[in-house]
Amino acid sequence: MPIILLALVAFVLFAFGGLFFLSFALRYRAGTARRQARRWAATMNVWATSLSAVLYFFITYLISFWLGPSLRYALAGLVFGGLLGLLGYALTRWEVRPEGLFYTPSRWLALITTFVVIARLAYGWWRSSHPVISTNYHWLVNATATQFSVAVGAGMISYYLVYAIGVRSRISRHERTHKVVR
Repeated sequence: MPIILLALVAFVLFAFGGLFFLSFALRYRAGTARRQARRWAATMNVWATSLSAVLYFFITYLISFWLGPSLRYALAGLVFGGLLGLLGYALTRWEVRPEGLFYTPSRWLALITTFVVIARLAYGWWRSSHPVISTNYHWLVNATATQFSVAVGAGMISYYLVYAIGVRSRISRHERTHKVVR
């Protein structure tokens, strides 16, 4: 009986690990897919991401009363994510076809954002298994897993917000220059 239980536990762990890596592979694949630039979809992305950003920073402000400088980490993530979003917009490949405007996001930035999520999970695991004994470390090492999560979350939200605003503005410029009827 213990061998069957051990085999079942091993199977569940391998299946979970496989699904974990499959989900990141699918995230990368979706992040690099060629898309048709649609005005309504870009507008919805801007509004939804803006709402997410406002709610995220409001909640971060509230938890900063209990977790200390969480808002500082969120603002650092906001700046870094915004710069990454500008870079992502600059590296996006645009194609004008008779069917409309198409864009393909940068493969490198899709890979980077995927690895940021993986790094956050790995850091959270490392921080949970290695407690900090001294507080004389650099601020990044001294950050709690929650504060680091706040920074990564703010960075991802600001990356997608800046990128969505860039895509929406590019669609508007394309419609003005090509007199596209909505």
